[in-house]
Amino acid sequence: MLFRRFVCIIIALMLPAVASAQERTPSHCIALAETTPGVAHVIPANLPDVPPEEVYLHYIAHASFLIRSHGGLNMVTDYTGFTGTLPLIPDVVTMNHAHDSHWTPFPDPAIPHALQGWGAFGEGIDHEVDLGEVLIRNVSTDIRSQFSEVEPQGNSIFVFEMAGLCIGHLGHLHHEPTEAQYAALGRIDVLMAPVDGGYTLPLPVMMQVIRRLKSSIVIPMHWFSGYALDAFLTGMSDEFQVVELEGSSLNVSIDRLPSQPTIMVLRPSYINVVR
Repeated sequence: MLFRRFVCIIIALMLPAVASAQERTPSHCIALAETTPGVAHVIPANLPDVPPEEVYLHYIAHASFLIRSHGGLNMVTDYTGFTGTLPLIPDVVTMNHAHDSHWTPFPDPAIPHALQGWGAFGEGIDHEVDLGEVLIRNVSTDIRSQFSEVEPQGNSIFVFEMAGLCIGHLGHLHHEPTEAQYAALGRIDVLMAPVDGGYTLPLPVMMQVIRRLKSSIVIPMHWFSGYALDAFLTGMSDEFQVVELEGSSLNVSIDRLPSQPTIMVLRPSYINVVR
């Protein structure tokens, strides 16, 4: 009896520590935060252990990124069903249905959270998935349908709040966000932005959106040629520092955000088995 009571006391003492380990560091999406100088650093394209209060980002292809947390949660944006030869069942996938290069109609049923960026035609969809360490939410925007007409609220900008950071993925954005949509997004520290210049937004409009969001780190995506990417980098170089990384991955943390808004160019690479 005494032994059982002793065990119960030990478990009770452990519970606060367990709960604390699962808590999410508060983010500042709706309020600007001061940052300190520094840059993110490149790490190997594998599934590494992520240090506390850091986020691992890997540019897979097109508009797909792996976002990995300290606790080992794996989230893939604009998921097409293929991330490479390394076996991976993400904990969360987000999808937009502008083209089949942004989604799959048959996500693996083993994926716990497969989040569509659209709902019934014109109705949009609302997500707020709280996994403790990570909060995933979305802001619906319009999109062009396959017949070049407007599908209201057919796209989602997904936001990942984790490690004190707000990480935003613009998806297949087709118009500048409204004032209400900007307000719903709030502060975005790290932004994945399509810079193709035509399939999504015209380049001048996309640049305007990026300047308005004032993210500390912008990662270009959805570029089909070096010409489109170079045009974007040239157009933004007056206000943003440009860092071209050789690899496809980086770690980010709130205490190492650049003091000057910075475009960080990652080279897409599937997540393959290391031989």
